[in-house]
Amino acid sequence: MADTLDPLSPSLNDSTSTTGLVHKLRLRFGRTSPPRPPGDGYVEFGEFRSERPGIKKVGTFAGVFCPVVLSMFSALVFIRMGYLVGNAGLLVTLGQFGLAYLIVGFTVMSICAISTNGAVEGGGVYFMISRTLGPEFGGAIGTLFFFANVVSSALCISACTEAMVENFGPNGYLVGDSPGLPDGPWYRFLYRSALNAAGLSVSLAGASLFARTSLAIWVTTVVCLFSALLSFFITAPGQIDKPDTNHLVNATNFSYTGLSAVTLKQNLYSDYAGDYTTTGGEMVDFASVFGVLFTGVTGVMAGANMSGELKSPSRSIPLGTLAALLFTALSYAALVVLTAATCSRELLQNNYVYLLPINVWPPFIAVGMLTATFSAGLSNLIGASRVLEALAKDNIFGFLLRPMVSHSGNPVLAVIASWLLVQIGIMAGSLNAIAQVNSVLFMTSYFAINLACLGLDLASAPNFRPTFKHFSWLTSLLGLVGCAMLIFGLRPAYACGVALACCSLVVALHLLSPAASEPKWGSLSQALIFHQVRKYLLLLDPRREHVKFWRPQMLLLIGSPRQAAPLIDFVNDQKKGGLFVIGHVRVGQLDGSGDPLADEHKYWLKLIDHLKVKAFVELCLAESIRNGAAHLTRLSGLGAMKPDTVLLGFRDSAPPKDFFRDPTSPYTTSEFELDTGAVIFPARTPASPRLSASEYVRIVSDVLCVNKNVCLCRHFHSLDMAAVERKVSSLKYIDVWLVELLAPSREEAFTVRALFALQLAAVVRSARGWQHLRLRVHIATSAPAVLSEAGRSYSLGSDPAMDPNLPELAPGRPVNERLEELLKLLRINATTHNISEWPTLEDTSRWSDSSLDDNSVYQRLPVSYVQKVNGIIKSRCEQGTAVTFVQLPAPPRLPAAPSPEDDAICEQYLKVLDEFTKDLSPTILVRGLKSVTSTAL
Repeated sequence: MADTLDPLSPSLNDSTSTTGLVHKLRLRFGRTSPPRPPGDGYVEFGEFRSERPGIKKVGTFAGVFCPVVLSMFSALVFIRMGYLVGNAGLLVTLGQFGLAYLIVGFTVMSICAISTNGAVEGGGVYFMISRTLGPEFGGAIGTLFFFANVVSSALCISACTEAMVENFGPNGYLVGDSPGLPDGPWYRFLYRSALNAAGLSVSLAGASLFARTSLAIWVTTVVCLFSALLSFFITAPGQIDKPDTNHLVNATNFSYTGLSAVTLKQNLYSDYAGDYTTTGGEMVDFASVFGVLFTGVTGVMAGANMSGELKSPSRSIPLGTLAALLFTALSYAALVVLTAATCSRELLQNNYVYLLPINVWPPFIAVGMLTATFSAGLSNLIGASRVLEALAKDNIFGFLLRPMVSHSGNPVLAVIASWLLVQIGIMAGSLNAIAQVNSVLFMTSYFAINLACLGLDLASAPNFRPTFKHFSWLTSLLGLVGCAMLIFGLRPAYACGVALACCSLVVALHLLSPAASEPKWGSLSQALIFHQVRKYLLLLDPRREHVKFWRPQMLLLIGSPRQAAPLIDFVNDQKKGGLFVIGHVRVGQLDGSGDPLADEHKYWLKLIDHLKVKAFVELCLAESIRNGAAHLTRLSGLGAMKPDTVLLGFRDSAPPKDFFRDPTSPYTTSEFELDTGAVIFPARTPASPRLSASEYVRIVSDVLCVNKNVCLCRHFHSLDMAAVERKVSSLKYIDVWLVELLAPSREEAFTVRALFALQLAAVVRSARGWQHLRLRVHIATSAPAVLSEAGRSYSLGSDPAMDPNLPELAPGRPVNERLEELLKLLRINATTHNISEWPTLEDTSRWSDSSLDDNSVYQRLPVSYVQKVNGIIKSRCEQGTAVTFVQLPAPPRLPAAPSPEDDAICEQYLKVLDEFTKDLSPTILVRGLKSVTSTAL
C-alpha cells in the first residue's frame, strides 16, 4: 500500500518528473509548466508549507489593521469629503456610506469565512476565490482584481499629486504667494511618475518593510485626522479662499460658519453641482458621488492581500479587517456630520480640500493628505504584485507569467509589471473619473467573493468548516445581490464591460489555461454539480419510466480502445442524449497492494477527452471476462440512470487496427505512449489470447438473462465518421433488416425485437452529421405469414413477441402497407423495401420457435441459406450503406455448468453469425427485449 500522507508535511501536488528528451520538449512547448521545487507553485487550502528562512512575518495590527485603515482612508478622508457632502447632502451621504458598509460588511463576513476555512497563502483574495471557484472563474476574477489594485494605486497617486499641488503649487496653502511647484498637465504627470517611482522603490525593498512602517504612517494619519475633527470645534467662522485650480465659478471666497444648526439644515439634502476638477465642469450625480465614496471602502481587502506576509492569516485577516471596518466607519460618520454642520454648501462644492484652511495647523492636513494617499497607493501596488505572482505560480496564463514567480520571497518582476501598468493608469485625467472604474472593478471582486461563499454553503461541502461563526448563506446572498444591483444600477455601461471581460476571460482560460487542464485543482462548480445531480437522481424514479420517454442508455464493453475508436465515436452519436458508459474488464484480483486499476483510470478519462465523447468510464477487476462483464451489466450506472443496452465487439479473426498509431486515422495521438516505452491500452495481436467462443456467447446470454438488450458490432474499423460528416456521395443509407434469420416471417417487422432495431436506426439518423442519410427498412415478403408448431398452425399476428404498444394494424392487409402506416404513426421518415428473393428453408416447421430451443439448429442450418441471405444484404450495402442493422439470432441455451460440448455449439453459432455478416458495411446485430416505441401522445 502507498505510504500514509502526513497532513503536516509540505504538499507539492505535482507528480514525479520523468526524464528524457521528449519529456523536456513537452515541458518547453506544451501546456504544462516545468517542475517546481518544494514549497512553490500550486497550493490548496489546508496544505501546510514550511516557511522560507530569513523572511519575517507581521502580526494583526501592523499587517492587517493599519494597511486596511490607510487603504480605506486613501483619497477620501482628506481630499474628497467635501465633494460628497457638498453634492449629496448629509442624509444621502450617510445613506450611501451605510449602503457601502453594508455590502462591504457582508463581503467581509465572506472573507472571514474563507480565510478561516484553511491555510491562506500569498495572493490574498485571489487565492481565496481561485481555490473555491476553480482556475477559470478564479483566474478571471483574480485578473480583474489585479487590475482593480492597479487602478486603485493610480487613483491614490493622482490624489497625492492633487494634494501636492494644492499645498505646494502656485499660491498653494503652504507656500502662500511664493511660486511653489509649477502646475500643468505635464507637470502633474511628472509628479505622479515620481511618486510611482518612489512606490516602486519601497515595493522592491519588500512588503514586510511597508508593513512595519505602516504603523508609523497610521499613527501620523490618525493624528492628522484627530486634528481635523478638533478644528471643527476650535476654528472660528470665516471666509475661505477659492483654490487656484477652480476655474468654474467667479466667487473668490466661501463661508465657514463653525458649528451651526442652520448650516446643518442647509446641508441635509442633495444639491448636485459641477465638478471643478473635470474639463468643462461636468455635472455631478448620485452615481458619480457613490463611485467616489466607494473608493473609501475598497481598501478592506488590503489585509487579505498581505496574507503571504502574515504570521497567522486565518486569525489576523478576520480580526484586523473587522476592527479596521469599525474604526473607519466611526471616523467617516464623525467627519461627515461635523462637515455638514460647519461648512456652507458653496465651500464644499468649490473647495474639496476645505479641511486644510480650517485646521488649527494646516500642515497637519497636508501631511495627512500625502501620507494617506501615498501609503494607500503603495499598498495597492504591493497587493497587485502579489496577485500577479499568485496568478503566475498557479500557471493560470502559462509561460506568459512564468517569469513573475519569485524564488527570493519578493516578486521583483511582478512589482515592476504592476508599476508599469500603474504608470499607464496615471495618464488618466480626473481623479473622480478613475474612481468610477475603480469602484466597478472592486464591486465585481466583492461579487465573486460572496458568490464563492454562497456556493460553498449551498453545496454543503463537508470540508467547508470556517471557524468564523458569524457567516451564513444569507449574508453572502445579500452581499451578492447588493453588489449586482449597485454595479448595474449605477454604472450599467461599465458593469456590462466588466461582465463581458470576465466572461471572455473565463472562456479563454477554460480553453487555453494550463491550470484548467490539471485535475488537481478543486472547483466549486464540481461540488455544486454533485449536489444537484444527487438531488435530481433521487427524484428520478425508475418506477415512473414510460416508453414514450425512452432514450438509449448504452454500455459499450471494449478490450482496447486503440482498436475500437470508431465504434466509441459511433455509439456516442447513437445514445441521443442518453447514458453512455464505456466498460472494460481486467482479469485479476486484489492482492492487498492497492487498486490495480487506479493508475489506469486517469488514462481512460484522458481517452474520453481525446475522442471528445460524452461518456462515463467503468473499470472492473474480475477473475474472468465473463464475470466482469456480468458485474458491469448489472451494476453500471446509478439510480434510474442505468444502461438498458449492452454493446460488444464481434469475435472474429480479423487483424486488429491501431487507430492511435495510424497516421491516416482521425484518432491519431501519442498521448498514450509514455516516455518509458510503455504503451497504454495495448492493441490485441494475433498472438494474444482470445476469448473462448463459449465465454463470449455466455456473455451475450448473461445480458439477455438480466433482461437487457444486446448488440454485437462488426466491421466498425471501416466506418469513416469524418466521411459521414462530410456528406460524401458514396454514403447514402442506413439500412434496417426486419427479418429473423432462423424464422423469417412477414410479421417480424411488428415484433418488439424488430422495432427495437428500427428505433436504434432512427435515433442514429436523427444525430447531428447523420441526418442527410436516408433510412431504408427491408422486409421479406416471400417469408410465410403462418408457421407450424407441433402439428398446429397459427398466425404470427398473435405472436407473443408482438409489440403490445402498437395499434391494431389489420393483419389481413399487405405487410408493406401496414408497415408504412406504422412508420407514419411512429413519426419515422423511412422507405420500405420488399425483399421477394429472400430464400426459404426446405421445411419451415424445422425452424419454428419450438425448434429454436434445440441447440442443434445451428448445425442443421444450411450454410448455403446463410450465404444467400448474406449476398442479398451485401448487394444492398454496395449501394452506399453507412451502417446496417440486422436481427441477432437467439444464442444457444447453455447449461449452467460449463461442459466440453459448449465450445462446439458456440463455435457453430458464431460461424453462422460470421457467414451472416461477412463483408458487409459496419453492422450491428440487435437483439431487443424491451418495447421502446410508442404511437401515443
